[in-house]
Amino acid sequence: MRQLLKYSFSICFLLSLFFVQAQEKKTTTKIEDVKITDSKTATATKKNTQSKLDTVKTETEKPKTDRYGLIVGVDINKVARSFYDSNYKGIAFTGDYRFSKKNYIYAELGSEDITVEDPLLTTNTKGTYIKFGLNRNLYTNWLDMENLITVGVRGGFSTFNEKLNNYLIYNPHPYFGSSEIIDSGITHDGLTASWMEVSTGLNVKVFNNVYVGFALQLKVLITNSEPSDFENLYIPGFNRTYDGNFGAGFNYTVAYFIPIYKKKVVPVKTEATPKEKPNTPVKKAQRN
Repeated sequence: MRQLLKYSFSICFLLSLFFVQAQEKKTTTKIEDVKITDSKTATATKKNTQSKLDTVKTETEKPKTDRYGLIVGVDINKVARSFYDSNYKGIAFTGDYRFSKKNYIYAELGSEDITVEDPLLTTNTKGTYIKFGLNRNLYTNWLDMENLITVGVRGGFSTFNEKLNNYLIYNPHPYFGSSEIIDSGITHDGLTASWMEVSTGLNVKVFNNVYVGFALQLKVLITNSEPSDFENLYIPGFNRTYDGNFGAGFNYTVAYFIPIYKKKVVPVKTEATPKEKPNTPVKKAQRN
């Protein structure tokens, strides 16, 4: 009887242990299911929130655009010189038309009236000129900046008249003194000249659509019709000749930008390079 009770108690104890272990497995499984469900819900909520933020960002952000149009300016250098130099009167207008991302069509139209006093003669030159060519912007702007650093090439053409005011007869041996000044007043009309020039310049946007800039030019004469009795000392648009075919020039301009149309900036897509897989170390076989 005692043995029977002992065996019965042992069997009941084993059954109770088995039941407790089964209950623990079920509880753990339920907790893991809850955790998995919660993580899935959090991921879905995060994705929905991110998609909403992306939608709002897309709706609020405006696409970046580039403005295309005409920059019209006046050469302040010539205007200022007309006030402080009694022998000079001149004005020039410049224009840059943007037709692509980096390229501009350049044009300049001006007139000059200048009296040049040389040791042997004094002349008066009066005429107009035009320049036409291309400029290329080398500056990459940040954000909405529209500054220019340009390099360009252009051709120029001038038509003018030359008046010989007075002159001296050259005397290499002035033993009896120098000759007297001879008044002439002879005018030569219909003179022309053409040249090529290379220019580099800078335009900075200081206010809304207002630019201030300067440019330097190096020039070489191609054609030059001269009077029969003396050389041209000055050519409108080309400046002083200095008894040669080379010249130089300088512009200081204040300009205003006239926008004509806008073009959407298309971002350049770069292909992502495939990531290299990390080298997995080879496990060495363990010796027994």
